[in-house]
Amino acid sequence: MIPSTGRRARAVETDGLENRYARKGIEGSNPSASANRRIAMKKEKDFYQVSLKLLLKNSEGKILALKAVHNGSYAGFYDLPGGRIDTDEFKTDFSNIIAREVVEEIGNVEFQIQQNPVAVGRHLIPASMTSSGKDIHVLYLFFEAHYGGGELKISSEHAGYQWLDLAKIDPAEYFTSGILEGIRMYIGK
Repeated sequence: MIPSTGRRARAVETDGLENRYARKGIEGSNPSASANRRIAMKKEKDFYQVSLKLLLKNSEGKILALKAVHNGSYAGFYDLPGGRIDTDEFKTDFSNIIAREVVEEIGNVEFQIQQNPVAVGRHLIPASMTSSGKDIHVLYLFFEAHYGGGELKISSEHAGYQWLDLAKIDPAEYFTSGILEGIRMYIGK
């Protein structure tokens, strides 16, 4: 006789319970059997692009929000400074990647960044808006920073900007998708 492991015994027990439920006409009523079926199915891992976003606060505590262009995935809403990590930036410090994005999107402004993320969010760029014809999943990491000065020069990636007091607005009126998810996490709502 071959000794059975706890794992094998559990599988036999679960099969027995499932058969018992099936005999009684209660299909799918055994929660542990359902969990075992989910574990047994091969799950495909998802791939995300990572985007670093900046909650840039001025001396009044307002954050810089960038008006999205009319033909982007955030059309009608606001975005935050920042962007996706380039393929050659895998070993680059996050603060240097954010600095590159800040220069590209709002000009050569001074800011002091907190080194640890303060929130996360997820965004879907639909296949209809991508060159690959496939959905792109983006994971946002939000970093807080304090604006130290300099002239804001908004790039063509955005249509304008506004300083927003998050304590006095409904974030859902200004943000959507992953940006809204991150803002809500940041303010604790």
